Amino acid sequence: MTLGVDVGGTFTDLAWWDGAQLHVGKTSSTPDQSEGVVAGARDVTGGRQVAALLHGTTVATNALLEHNGARVALVTTEGFSDVMEIGRQDRPSLYDSFVDRPDPLVPAERRFGARERSSLTGTYGFPPTRLEELATAVAATAPEAVAVSLLYGFASPDHEAAIRDAIAAALPGIPVSRSSEVVGELREYERTSTTVLNAYLTPVMASYLQRLSERAHRAGLPEDVLVMRSSGGLMDIAAAGRLPAAALLSGPAGGVVASAALGRAMGYGRLVSFDMGGTSTDVCRIEGGRPEVSYERAIAGYPCRLPSVAVHTVGAGGGSVGWIDSGGALRVGPRSSGARPGPACYDRGGDEAAVTDANLSLGRLGPEALLAGSVPLRLERATAALRRLGASLDLTAEQAALGIVEIVEAHMTRAIRAVSVEEGADPRDAMLVAFGGAGGLHATALARNLEMAGVVIPPFAGVFSAFGLLLSPSRHDLARSVLLRDGEHLDVHAIALGMEATRTFRAQAGRAPTSVEIVADVRYLGQAHETSVHYRPGKGWSVLTASFHAAHLQRNGFARLGDPIEVVTLRAEAVGDPAMIWDDLSVFRSAGESARGSREILTADGPVRATVWWRAGLPVGGEVVGPAVIEEREATSYLGPGERAVVAESGALEVSW
Repeated sequence: MTLGVDVGGTFTDLAWWDGAQLHVGKTSSTPDQSEGVVAGARDVTGGRQVAALLHGTTVATNALLEHNGARVALVTTEGFSDVMEIGRQDRPSLYDSFVDRPDPLVPAERRFGARERSSLTGTYGFPPTRLEELATAVAATAPEAVAVSLLYGFASPDHEAAIRDAIAAALPGIPVSRSSEVVGELREYERTSTTVLNAYLTPVMASYLQRLSERAHRAGLPEDVLVMRSSGGLMDIAAAGRLPAAALLSGPAGGVVASAALGRAMGYGRLVSFDMGGTSTDVCRIEGGRPEVSYERAIAGYPCRLPSVAVHTVGAGGGSVGWIDSGGALRVGPRSSGARPGPACYDRGGDEAAVTDANLSLGRLGPEALLAGSVPLRLERATAALRRLGASLDLTAEQAALGIVEIVEAHMTRAIRAVSVEEGADPRDAMLVAFGGAGGLHATALARNLEMAGVVIPPFAGVFSAFGLLLSPSRHDLARSVLLRDGEHLDVHAIALGMEATRTFRAQAGRAPTSVEIVADVRYLGQAHETSVHYRPGKGWSVLTASFHAAHLQRNGFARLGDPIEVVTLRAEAVGDPAMIWDDLSVFRSAGESARGSREILTADGPVRATVWWRAGLPVGGEVVGPAVIEEREATSYLGPGERAVVAESGALEVSW
């Protein structure tokens, strides 16, 4: 009796597993996400009992993108308080002189240096008499949260703990994020950035989760919510309130988990998940049923060292707005019309043409359809907005719509290249798993542009990320920098880290993890970057070395087989069991009439007559040949001329050409 709720910028998706059948729904997102979560839960469950509530949220992401986080003070080792501005002394875009780094989240006047000395191998000194003076200076800036990141805090956490205690005494109730708890790795800039991110987001996330818990309790829903981590697992609501930086990619992670499960069930070795919603598009490569996981990425320009599924996001969704730049060129996104007012065709006050308006005007969306089962579409409003946009470029409304579609598909094609070609993976070997409300409208064009093997449109495509929450296990991630070379005690450190992760998982989940996996960040001696490889304790250095050489060759195109290696950081992934697995789904059976007539669709090559189908009525083995539109309650798919979709046993549509 588990409910998964994934909140996007435009719609809130819901998937409820009652132990025998999956029920899905979709509703418009609300400014306070907790309102939409509870209202949607009431609708999809009909007031019936829910034993567990799983949640993917964009609260942390939105707070960072909109710079609506807390007022933060930073305490670091004396002499290193400007590391936030110095960074790595590189450029965010090498050849674009107009791109700047984002402003530091902590200005200079709220950065403080602690007079302490420590190193990788031990503590050298810490004058405790200075603590009260330091805490008083921090308190004078009236921070809403404090970040503590000392130079060697990952190796000597006692100093950070002492500073935390002093600040807690001076500022009772103010959350303090310590780098040794948040990330526990070397590289002071990235570790400090991650700790500051966590402090910046803690009050916002904690306040939201408190409101959600209270609303859930009043509605008869479980108040102990499990929140999706960026790494593709669930953490309890208390952990999410303390570590919001671990949920910065909470929203996209559910769809990646579901795509991996679909790939395993259907026997696909390589996939690219493609999630196109109302505000953005998220893509991720999946190899051998395992999503690619990144341990270092920048979000809105700020480095974050917490693990996350390696999602690449672009501002290209159904609500992405078309506009004219200063050079007179048509552009699309990244600005979105959101849920309110939304695209012009929503008739909620929006008057700018968006991608959804273009799809409606071209006939891919039916004028009589209810988007997400509840939002009526007004063709005349879409046409008027497109006509206004096109007038600036001497284009008709139809030409403007075709231009919007072409541009947004170019953005999404580049995103898929970023997670495949640019990382040494050939997209021609991969299937594109398309979901989200708008994913099926553009998937085949993207796959054909990249010569991919085909497209899979899964069942429940419009709410696939919410369904992915039900397939996600509880999870705890832990990392420790160790700096080990060949012959040193690799297994001792790996086993100790696994035991620590197990203890923390048990404390949070109330049970032991189902499995604990170890990942090692390895590099050639002298390298400045690492490659992550999985390691099983007991296998020894020779196996780890061979795995690293192979991974380095795939990622970088070469391997230095005779060079010594070193393990920089060990990571532990403790995971439990999900609420359900793919095989729990009932055998797919068609229901109702499949044929819905036909309508004219405008393509770049001119108008065509497309058949219209109701997806739920298509039987296993049934085939639809394009041009065609396949509609369902939460999503719509488009097949161009010469493309054909076959219904697999799982209910997924396998598209080829």
